[in-house]
Amino acid sequence: MPACNARTLSDGARRTRLLLTLPLLGALAAVPAVTPDPTPETRAILVDAVEAAAALDFYNARCRSDDSGRHSDNLNKQLVSKLRLTIVTVQDEWFPERGYRAVQKRLVEQSAELLRQAGGCKAAKEAGLPERLNERYRRGVAAIEALP
Repeated sequence: MPACNARTLSDGARRTRLLLTLPLLGALAAVPAVTPDPTPETRAILVDAVEAAAALDFYNARCRSDDSGRHSDNLNKQLVSKLRLTIVTVQDEWFPERGYRAVQKRLVEQSAELLRQAGGCKAAKEAGLPERLNERYRRGVAAIEALP
């Protein structure tokens, strides 16, 4: 039987401590960085940009048979890369409904009502609605790009 001395126990204790610490360090590394709570002005910019993307994607889906949702997708990519947020996070946290399903339902209803008030797709196009929606979307994207 090998003899135990203080040095052997110390090395064993160090190895045990290291083996117990590594999984904790790995778990901490897996935790995403927390984005600080945005200011009310930033929240308003984010909410407006999400609403603009949803309205433009609704118009394109309804009137142009373009169901790609590319404006929402592009906005989502921008939010993730710039602020580490998603559209769903913005809808859950900073929209009055405080839940993405209710927000998405309201946005669809609002967009449908806007299109109805314009007199349908043809009248909306003649009245310049797609251009106004696109301009609103671009302003929102530009405002997000300008954030620190």
